[in-house]
Amino acid sequence: MRRHTRIAALPLLAGALALALPAAAHADPHRPSGARDTFHGTKPSWATAETDRGATPDSGKVSARVYLAGRDAQGLAAYAKAVSDPASPSYGKYLSARQARARFGATAEQISAVKAWLKDSGLTVTGATRHYLTVTGDVAAAEKAFGTQLRQYAKGGRTYRAPAATASAPASLQGAVLTVTGLDTAPHKASHQDELPPPDAVFRNSGPFSSFYGSKTAKTLPSAYGAKIPYAVKGYTGQQLRAAYGAGRRTGKHVRVAITDAYASPTIARDAATYAKRNGDPAYRNGQLSQVLPGEYTKTKECGAAGWYGEETLDVEAVHAVAPAADIVYVGAASCYDDDFLDSLGKIVDGHLADIVSNSWGDIEANQTPELLAAYDQLFQLGAVQGIGFYFSSGDNGDEVANTGTKQVDVPANSAWVTAVGGTSLAVGKHDTYGFETGWGTLKATLAPDGKSWKDFPGAFSGGAGGGTSKTVPQPFYQRGVVPGGLAKANGGSKPMRTVPDISAVADPNTGFLVGQTQTMPDGSLGYDEYRIGGTSLAAPVIAGVQALAQEERGGRPVGFANPAIYDRYGSGRVYHDVTDRPKGRELAVARVDFVNGYDASGGLTTSVRSLGKDSSLKAVRGYDPVTGVGSPGAGYIRSYRR
Repeated sequence: MRRHTRIAALPLLAGALALALPAAAHADPHRPSGARDTFHGTKPSWATAETDRGATPDSGKVSARVYLAGRDAQGLAAYAKAVSDPASPSYGKYLSARQARARFGATAEQISAVKAWLKDSGLTVTGATRHYLTVTGDVAAAEKAFGTQLRQYAKGGRTYRAPAATASAPASLQGAVLTVTGLDTAPHKASHQDELPPPDAVFRNSGPFSSFYGSKTAKTLPSAYGAKIPYAVKGYTGQQLRAAYGAGRRTGKHVRVAITDAYASPTIARDAATYAKRNGDPAYRNGQLSQVLPGEYTKTKECGAAGWYGEETLDVEAVHAVAPAADIVYVGAASCYDDDFLDSLGKIVDGHLADIVSNSWGDIEANQTPELLAAYDQLFQLGAVQGIGFYFSSGDNGDEVANTGTKQVDVPANSAWVTAVGGTSLAVGKHDTYGFETGWGTLKATLAPDGKSWKDFPGAFSGGAGGGTSKTVPQPFYQRGVVPGGLAKANGGSKPMRTVPDISAVADPNTGFLVGQTQTMPDGSLGYDEYRIGGTSLAAPVIAGVQALAQEERGGRPVGFANPAIYDRYGSGRVYHDVTDRPKGRELAVARVDFVNGYDASGGLTTSVRSLGKDSSLKAVRGYDPVTGVGSPGAGYIRSYRR
């Protein structure tokens, strides 16, 4: 299974509601001279008196980004809510990218004032985009500009620079600055050679397989939960996924889907074409798959660039499998660092490159960097006013306790401005019939040496859909009346909080998707091969493909930020599959046989039983739940968007 790729600082505006304010306060022109507006979260929580290791030399170098608040941050949030809410008279009245910039972007006067302040402080403005200015200078100049000392602090066995107090800007700028990033030097990156390396080593699944769920029973293996169990599927294809989620004759024509990841697979066009030909998907039209890539790549070794190739390949092939006529544009980041992901998202928003954006990366909420919260949500809001919806995988470690020791959700899936996509185990039967789904959560036990039982059955937790209750983001308006109160207040506070996910699709690698990719063979040569894959990295592009079909059903009119519409449909007929952990009234499991070396039988085989519907402490139950949200798209979901 290729896991939900983790990023160490993908923030969400703390306290973000549908009408969230930017990090910088609105300045009062009558405040005394010398007054300053602070940027919430720019002093990291780990920068304490106990971890202080001394001053940073004044001559040390600083590179930072100063994000611009724009001319009407409150109006941006309000309009983003209005055009996304089916109950609003403004629903669907989107702006063009140019109109959004004219109405909400920073003015020339604001930019000029911010530049003058930075230069007067001794910093050099080295670049500018519509969203931020880049600056460099020495520590002394940065301390003067942002009103705080920069000191050295211990964190995780290393020492990093960070502000000793919350950074700020002069109130005379009238709130023109949203926030500043780069003052602390702790890594803000994804965990996934400035030339891209070759593909990773080949991975193959062993057999036996089921061709559809339950088609081949493991008769010679021990029973599980009192019954013989089927072998895992070889990997579902587009025809099976389209049937499961009610695609009908819709293909996503005249819809464009964007995908973001880091780097870019050098073989993606050939791999995608080969996969489509071998697995019954329509061939790509000329220009149907395109890429927007940076001028150069950085930090390739640190970020494990080759590990990102499979993410791009999965996302592209899954979207095309579900919505074979949709255009796909891949927007690659220059590295796995936050600044580069923000740049990729900014390209999509500024150029309105697509109406639907699939994103298969994230991190735990405890690792979010607060000074970036406003920058991300600003982009999500600018996308919403244009009719652009962002879809983020919810994570692959369930409640995160096994992974981190603490129950928490993932970011940026917890943002009030994105659609968090959870995961299921999917049973597609004979003739591509929808069988059932459970919440994705896996317990794994291996075959005992004598072959007569499963060792320590049902085994240990090995992965599951991320979900739960945010500790930082209040409940958005669209979740009221749908999310149970006990879940919304699960962290013990008096106020309901944002819960994750919103919707779900297949994610279990034991009922996963067949993907095709060029990989490095044991002899060092490159070759195309196919393997089964899962994770919410699969669920996100599947839902993006479904949304492309829904947009086609609307006559091409964008769905936009989908959450208000998703929750508005809750409880309506056959719109959703209400996914539970025991849809057949009993425990379920599948058998797997895997190559020990991941490639062939020369290193031996390992046999295991994988229990379904066992997602850490999270449970998929009737109604909304923290594994699958409102459920997965049912037979009536796409039709519900018919105009």
